Amino acid sequence: MITCLIVDDELFAREELADLLGQEADIDIIGQCANAIEALQTIAKEKPQLVFLDIQMPRISGMELIAMLDPDTLPKIVFVTAYDEFAVKAFDSHAFDYLLKPIDADRLNQTLKRVRKDLTPQAVNAIAPSSLEHLPCYSGSKLKVIPIQDVEYVFSDLSGIHVACTKGKVHTQLTLKVLEEKTPLVRCHRQYLISPKAIAEIELLDTGAEVTTLLGDKVPVSRRYLKSLKQLFGFQ
Repeated sequence: MITCLIVDDELFAREELADLLGQEADIDIIGQCANAIEALQTIAKEKPQLVFLDIQMPRISGMELIAMLDPDTLPKIVFVTAYDEFAVKAFDSHAFDYLLKPIDADRLNQTLKRVRKDLTPQAVNAIAPSSLEHLPCYSGSKLKVIPIQDVEYVFSDLSGIHVACTKGKVHTQLTLKVLEEKTPLVRCHRQYLISPKAIAEIELLDTGAEVTTLLGDKVPVSRRYLKSLKQLFGFQ
């Protein structure tokens, strides 16, 4: 069985695709998501082999979503879109699988035949945004979209990835690796990333240093990352 996830903000589109996929004996639909935050949580938890992803979703698009996924655990992606000339040319030139809305059953069958032959995820760097402007976050049952400029620092512990921003602390499914590569946040500790703009002062300690943020929080800096952090401010 091939486990798959459907991600689309339109309920009718999700149900239409689910009906078509439901006719395939080897396709197991493990979930449907209406936005990128739900999708990130489900992908992290369920680890589907295949994701049907709408690229035109509000707030966080499908293209932004793929930039948020860890390339080490990336599922196979089939893009779903209403006709978009730029997107279709990009998909064709990089040999990505895609479906045009409304979805044609024959075209879906062709796509599934290719997927069955090769479930290997493709590198999406060629079409994914190189940087993130928003972070998909959650606090309890509330989903939030946080502008990256509002983030002071991010840290990890046994309970997950935490985002400290101007509105308090929330959580995200993004990994520190993705955040380091796709945002202006810089590494200051094995478990911490910090925004250079949020640094009010750096206090040197025997074990490294400690940053005080503009909001008054204390963030540790290990010796390994102290030099590079000081260099951001012109110190050797």
